[in-house]
Amino acid sequence: MPLVTSKEMLLKAQKGGYAVGAFNAENMEMVKAIIQAAEELKAPVMIQTTPSTVKYGTVETYAAIVAAEAAKASVPVCLHLDHGSSFELAMQAMHAGYTSVMIDGSKLDFEDNIRETRRVADVAAALDIPCEAELGKVGGKEDDLEAEADTNTDPQEAKEFVERTGVTSLAVAIGTAHGFYVGTPVLDKERLSEIREVVDIPLVLHGASGLSDKDVSDCVKRGICKVNFATELRAAYSRAVKETFAENENTIDPKACGKKAIQAVKELVEARMKVCGCDGKAE
Repeated sequence: MPLVTSKEMLLKAQKGGYAVGAFNAENMEMVKAIIQAAEELKAPVMIQTTPSTVKYGTVETYAAIVAAEAAKASVPVCLHLDHGSSFELAMQAMHAGYTSVMIDGSKLDFEDNIRETRRVADVAAALDIPCEAELGKVGGKEDDLEAEADTNTDPQEAKEFVERTGVTSLAVAIGTAHGFYVGTPVLDKERLSEIREVVDIPLVLHGASGLSDKDVSDCVKRGICKVNFATELRAAYSRAVKETFAENENTIDPKACGKKAIQAVKELVEARMKVCGCDGKAE
């Protein structure tokens, strides 16, 4: 089916008490793996690209790949700009065919974050495209840049932020981090519940790679409607490629690496979809 926006799938997740898995893709093989997993489990799915990914391949290229694969799928597929770094990039993504965007002003102060987010949210709303934003800082490493130290989201600031920006979903910081964790993460789950009480739009959990199934499940029960997975997919893909060469160091066909990598990423995505509870939720 054609690409869909994230609006309906996230609202259904919110009403149904589950979360939609949002998976970052770096190439055609990862796109295929994610959609194959969604088809297998009859799950709605969001495929995401970050600024560094589209700098590598362009928004037009990724939009074409995902749209082509989604057209053959029987489940709803949304293409989302993850961590949009500027107004201009968000506009480029929507123009190229992305059906959901994020503007990440979390490194700005509160008022500047509101202003920058509102600029994107207003245009997105006019185009009937959902807009995600982030309040608070998720620590760790995103793409090739070190993120600032994490600052958890204040519930009352979250309420004001949503009211003043008009965003349709909000990524919150509760102790998660981008990349793999060093040590065991400690999540402020009570804060998440407090945010849920005062914010009525779908909430998003970033930095889920490396979180335990229980932590993800607990966050979903407390109101998370979208969970982002990126680093662990890259790791699974890379391990599969390495295994291909370990089995036959003379391999010269990229398709041999791709087939093994698709299977590895597909299995990981299926496992994460089941934890999010979105399996069987596609119509």
